Amino acid sequence: MKAQLKPRINLDGRTPLQTVIPLQTPFVVFVDPASACNFLCPFCPTGHRQMIDETGRFQGVMRLELFHKIIDDLSEFEQPIKVLRMYKDGEPFLNKNLAKMISYAKKSGFVDYIDTTTNGSLFSPERLAPVLEAGLDKINISVDGMNREQYLKFTGFNFNFERFVENVKWLYANKGSCEIVVKIPRDLITEPQEKEFLDTFGDYCDRIFIENFAPCWPEFDVEAHTGIKITKGIYQQPIKPTDTCPYVFYSFSVNADGLVSSCFLDWGRKLIIGDARKQSLKSIWHSTEMNALRLQHLEGNRHKNPVCSQCGQLSHCLPDNIDLYRKELLPKFLSYAAMNVDGTVPSIEPIKSSH
Repeated sequence: MKAQLKPRINLDGRTPLQTVIPLQTPFVVFVDPASACNFLCPFCPTGHRQMIDETGRFQGVMRLELFHKIIDDLSEFEQPIKVLRMYKDGEPFLNKNLAKMISYAKKSGFVDYIDTTTNGSLFSPERLAPVLEAGLDKINISVDGMNREQYLKFTGFNFNFERFVENVKWLYANKGSCEIVVKIPRDLITEPQEKEFLDTFGDYCDRIFIENFAPCWPEFDVEAHTGIKITKGIYQQPIKPTDTCPYVFYSFSVNADGLVSSCFLDWGRKLIIGDARKQSLKSIWHSTEMNALRLQHLEGNRHKNPVCSQCGQLSHCLPDNIDLYRKELLPKFLSYAAMNVDGTVPSIEPIKSSH
């Protein structure tokens, strides 16, 4: 097998957050090319159409003009962002402008690295070639079964698995400098199929891994929706609680309609902090709304937030742990918040969605 047996998360060479936050420029910006998906996976909120309808969430693709505005906004930060993450709630390849988006961001000079995550159902050489040519640095491919029957049962999608495998082979053969990562949830396949998975894809990617389900999304019970008991972390590691969210200190997310969420797991749009159609990304990054959430976490009050208190990302998905540094970070943060907003300490009133 050519591929490394290694999780998709990059753990090597990470900057200790406690040494750099508060950040004037985010490390990571999520931009969602599409908030909809063609799969109906039970472990994911987007797969539950009625549930999403009840949130009032926009379901569609991001307009190219809006994406251009988002990338242009990045010029206001003091330095380029480290990672543009081209996914959040939906299937990125549903947006036919995906390659144009990647190309525009890559040529802007405001982004160091671009990655995406996809179910691979819309793969073809005709769709993949422009994305590679545009300069995509990494593509994470989620495999959801080892045959058509398993896909139909789990995703509700009539998936041509054999064609998918051939498209992954084509992608690997033509990838250039793009890193190819393939992963599958352990609970979807039988034990013999674990070896079949590694044998099928192991020579056609750079990294490969068998993951576990994780209860990442707040207010969404993965165990109840899948019927699977979760006993380990997503990367097969022991479950280890973390109290302070590190993500709000180095990232935020632009949804497909332009509403900005403080968190990439904000599927229900309850952590909205701004609107990229009307505001600059820099003003949102330094906003009172974003700082109120950061302050809540630094003061050890995550349990008081109705959304954040139910997040499983911090216990199951190897987040950076800054719990021990809250006391020393708090005065630095308060000084930053006063300097970047209006001279006042941010309020910790509950943050409400703004549809």
